[in-house]
Amino acid sequence: MFVPKRAKFRKQFRGKMRGISTRGNDVVFGQYGLKALSAGWITTRQLEAGRRVLTRYTQKGGRVWIRIFPDKPITDKPPEVRMGVGKGDVVDYVFTAKPGRIIYEMSGIPEDQAKIAMKTAAGKMPVKTTFVIKR
Repeated sequence: MFVPKRAKFRKQFRGKMRGISTRGNDVVFGQYGLKALSAGWITTRQLEAGRRVLTRYTQKGGRVWIRIFPDKPITDKPPEVRMGVGKGDVVDYVFTAKPGRIIYEMSGIPEDQAKIAMKTAAGKMPVKTTFVIKR
């Protein structure tokens, strides 16, 4: 799972998901990419599920890049705990995806196979996505 080695603060506010992505919105490393079209939180489990799908399709000489890293801690309180008495414990880490952000990149396989792989990985994501090709 993707967990940060260190964090400046143990717990964070939830924050807003307004605007579009100003960085990380072009395919840089590979030939094909999966771009987010809506905003949302991508958890470590969802990111790992997508990575497994893509590596399954690229076993014969392909390469996969993960362009995001979940570094925002999400807290949760145990069931049947009364209101107040502080913030809950950190249970997961997420990445706040905004529209335009490239999530995965891949190269080394034909375009039709890459499209199928990205479509399958897109099914694991909580945001709307699209398949993009490097200009």
